[in-house]
Amino acid sequence: MSYRTPSPLQSARGLGSAKAGVEHWWIQRLTAVALLPLVIWLLLALLRMGDYEYATLIGWAAHPVNAVLLISTALALFWHSALGLQVIIEDYIGSKGLQLTLIIAVKLAHVLFAIVSILAVLKIALGAA
Repeated sequence: MSYRTPSPLQSARGLGSAKAGVEHWWIQRLTAVALLPLVIWLLLALLRMGDYEYATLIGWAAHPVNAVLLISTALALFWHSALGLQVIIEDYIGSKGLQLTLIIAVKLAHVLFAIVSILAVLKIALGAA
């Protein structure tokens, strides 16, 4: 029997690296910073359009600059969203098995939505719409 109280370091040993979440945190911040000008651009572009007819929107999205920016917005948006949902799942779901299942499902759904979004923009931009 020991009368020594464990130090905070001894209590934390075996609980994982303190550096594990830094990359996740930085990527989430970078995607947020990337989304700021992209969303402002998208809102201003749509507000300036005035006419929201199908042909007008398709013509606007087919422009190469707009297509690249739309794809960039979709990628940043889905990446940022997946990271944010992962944090929520890790914070509020107690079961490790359920956490892993939900994180995999969320990531697969986000990848699928990103692919569909990119293909839709490419289809419009390449004239197959």
